[in-house]
Amino acid sequence: MNQRIRVGVLRGGPSSEYEISLQTGGNVLKSLREKLSDRYQAHDILIDTEGNWHIDGMPTVPADLTVRLDVAFNALHGSYGEDGTVQHIFETHGLPFTGSGSLASAVGMNKSLSRKVFQDQGLKVALGKEISSEDIQNNIQVVAHELFRSFPIPAVVKPVSAGSSVGVSIVRTQTELVKALVDAAQHGSNVLIEEYIDGTEVTVGVIEGFRNQSVYVLPVVEIVPQTTFFDYEAKYKGKSEEIVPARLTHKIKQELSQLAEKAHKALGLRHYSRSDFIIHPRRGIYILETNTLPGLTNESLVPKALRAVGSDTHELVDHLIQRALADISR
Repeated sequence: MNQRIRVGVLRGGPSSEYEISLQTGGNVLKSLREKLSDRYQAHDILIDTEGNWHIDGMPTVPADLTVRLDVAFNALHGSYGEDGTVQHIFETHGLPFTGSGSLASAVGMNKSLSRKVFQDQGLKVALGKEISSEDIQNNIQVVAHELFRSFPIPAVVKPVSAGSSVGVSIVRTQTELVKALVDAAQHGSNVLIEEYIDGTEVTVGVIEGFRNQSVYVLPVVEIVPQTTFFDYEAKYKGKSEEIVPARLTHKIKQELSQLAEKAHKALGLRHYSRSDFIIHPRRGIYILETNTLPGLTNESLVPKALRAVGSDTHELVDHLIQRALADISR
C-alpha cells in the first residue's frame, strides 16, 4: 500500500480574517479526512492570533514542519497568510505549498501595487488615491476635508492591504468619510480611496491545470448584495444573492473570463485566484481586485462556481495539492 501524503492545513493567523481562515481551513480538513483520506494524511496547523504555530494541538515551529509534512495547504487569509510572509517561510524551508509564491502574493495583497500592474496590462481601474494611515491618525479633519473637496464623491475607502472587505466603506458625506478613513487606517499603514462605480458586481475564479486546461476559468458569478455593497456581512453572513451563471450576455462573460485570466497572469499568480469586477452600463468593465487566496468557506464564491460545473471543494483541494507537489519536480 502506498504511503499517504502528509498535508498540513494552515489556518487561523494574526490578522482580522482569523475566523474566516478557520472556516476555510476547516473545510479543507474535512475534505481531506472525509473524502480524500485514502490519499492524504491531514494535519491541522493552527497559527493563533499571537503568531504561535501548533500542529494537531501541539506547539511547533515552521522549521520542524519540513520533516513532518510533505506539503502545506495554505488557508491562511489576511496579512501574514496572503501578503507573502508565510510563503517566504515555506520557500526558505523548501516545503511545497498551495497558492501563489511570496512575491506575487505580496503584490496581489497590496491594492495600490496591483492597481499599477492592472493598468500596465490595460485593465480598467477606478480613479484612486493613496493616503498614509499616519496622516489620517494625525490630521483626520484636514485630510478628510481636502479629500471631500477634491475627490469624486461617493467614494470607496479601503485598507491598501486587507481582504474579505475588512475596513471597506462607501462614503457620501464628509462625516462618513472621516469615520471610514479612521476605520480603514486601523488595518494597515496605508489607505486607498477610489471612485465609486455603480454597476453590476461579479467575480471570476481561475484554476491552473484544471480539467486538462492550462488555465480553467470558472463561470462568472453575479453578486446581488442585500447590504449597500458586497461587504463582510454580505460575504460571510448570507446577506447577498449569488447567481451562477451570471445574467449577462455571452460576449460580456467571455470578456470577463479573459480579464480574469489576464489579471492572474499579470500578477504572476500560481494555482488559483479570483478576480472581482464591476460592470458599468456605459463605461464598461473595471477590475476591483484579485484575491490570491480565495475563500473555501460554505459562503465562499469559488465553491459555488465549482458546483455550477459539476465539481466541488474536494476536487479542488486534491487538485491544488497535486499542483503544489508537481512544482517541486519541475
